[in-house]
Amino acid sequence: MEQQAGSLGARVSTGSAAPDIRTASVRVPAQARAADVERERGVAFDESRSASGARGEHTHSEPPIPHPRVEAARPVEAARPVVQRASVRGQILDALRSALVAGELAPGQVYSAPVLGERFGVSATPVREAMQQLALEGAVEVVPNRGFRVVRRGTRELAELAEIRALLEVPVVLRLARTVPAARWAELRPLAEAAARAASAGCRATYAECDRAFHHAILALAGNDQLVQIADDLHRRAQWPLVGGPVPRGRADLMADAAEHLALLDALTAQDLPAVQSLVREHFADS
Repeated sequence: MEQQAGSLGARVSTGSAAPDIRTASVRVPAQARAADVERERGVAFDESRSASGARGEHTHSEPPIPHPRVEAARPVEAARPVVQRASVRGQILDALRSALVAGELAPGQVYSAPVLGERFGVSATPVREAMQQLALEGAVEVVPNRGFRVVRRGTRELAELAEIRALLEVPVVLRLARTVPAARWAELRPLAEAAARAASAGCRATYAECDRAFHHAILALAGNDQLVQIADDLHRRAQWPLVGGPVPRGRADLMADAAEHLALLDALTAQDLPAVQSLVREHFADS
């Protein structure tokens, strides 16, 4: 039997009610039926193919989604449903990532794209596409004909990720501490303050986004896009829930973590290299 996603049960729609902050920070517009979209494009719609896609969750056997072609003579309005669907896919991906960090997608549980789509108020297609992206990132794995299982992770994997992040980021931050002027560090203070507000509110999902944004902004000063991309991927993976691990960090832990951001900025502004090194290493050890 397919497992359901806890408080993901709140539908995300275009109504006036605000969506649950733990599931989505944006509202997902209602989706047009695939048949209507394809008929509007003048393409014959295969009802049997649509039905089988809704029933089965074997993503390897699903036909690839063609990239629509917009002819020069076709009015711009004809492309709007496609843009809308791409936007919905991104919004669903953000909502699923937030639910994953918040612990609403439990490790080891299988989630069906049609069921999650019904809960979000959208079709199964953007949910399936978002889940496939999470599978590429290693957060979930495909379960043929059932859906997607959240990957089980232990404390050892978390420790290994922290070690790798420290090996990558500590030398870079120390180099930046010697070269970046104080005015540039001041520009990052709003990001650290946003993380502090999220921590004070006790919202793990929002804090996770602010935390990544802060670290991303620091590393971006190095001018190495590949480093930023790899570090961001490791950081995101370090935020996934654990199996049999410690109780998820509460408000006090998040506030202590956010305070380290502000202390680090002070040390970087003063070019206090010993303090920078100590703060960065402790930050990874506590993550």
